[in-house]
Formats: sequence, structure tokens, C-alpha cells
Amino acid sequence: MPTLNWIGKEAVVGHDKDVKFRLLKKVKAYSVGENSQNLIIHGDNLEGLKALMPYYIGKVKCIYIDPPYNTGNENWVYNDKVNSPKIKKWLEASLKGHSVDANDLCRHDKWLCMMYPRLKLLRDLLSDDGVIFVSIDDNE
Repeated sequence: MPTLNWIGKEAVVGHDKDVKFRLLKKVKAYSVGENSQNLIIHGDNLEGLKALMPYYIGKVKCIYIDPPYNTGNENWVYNDKVNSPKIKKWLEASLKGHSVDANDLCRHDKWLCMMYPRLKLLRDLLSDDGVIFVSIDDNE
């Protein structure tokens, strides 16, 4: 089976297991009745995905994500750059003890390191006949 390899991959392959489970907390002020099955999760998407696992693992039929395109744009709706302080700190901690330094990674390596744990959790949420659509542009 074909695989995608990049610098730093071995450091992040199991990162989804390191993310702690958090409970979803219902906020009545944002709720639309007791029978609604819609969810709004406010927070880091990696932690949000992990919180969905007990409820939706293997049950999701369709996932659409529009991750940062890694253009380097910092003045958009969100920081579209993998050199943000939060990502840099996480990468340095993840790569500690591995034969690669965070400064050696190109922006594409950093983007893949950031995306891999999220894609792993998304795949775990998918049903056997589920599909995932990832919207990216030429930068990645």
C-alpha cells in the first residue's frame, strides 16, 4: 500500500493517543431544545475530535474539512501559518528525543505533522462506508 512520508512523521504518528479525553459540556444558553442532535464544539479541534470518540467512533458517514492552507497569511480569520507559537511549541515537544529538530522541518513537513493526528482521529470516526473530503489548495 502506498504511504506518504515526511520529516517528523515518526514523532507524531501516535500523538492522537496522547491527547486527553475531555467531556463535552452542554451549555443551555447555546442549546436549541432537548431534542436537537446538533453540536457546536468550541476549542482546539484535536481535543474536540477526541471528545467525540465515545459517541461517534465508526458512525460518521461524511466528513468535510477545510484546514489551513499554510499560505503564511497571519491576517486572515485565523493564523494560516504553521509557524504559530502554539504549533511551534507542540512540534518542539513532539520531536524531543527524535533525530530531527523542529527548525529542520520545511513548512510542508510542519503542516503534515499538524494534520496527521487530526486526520487519524477523523478516520476513526468514519463508518466503514464513510468518506472524508479535505479542501486544500496548491500550497499543500
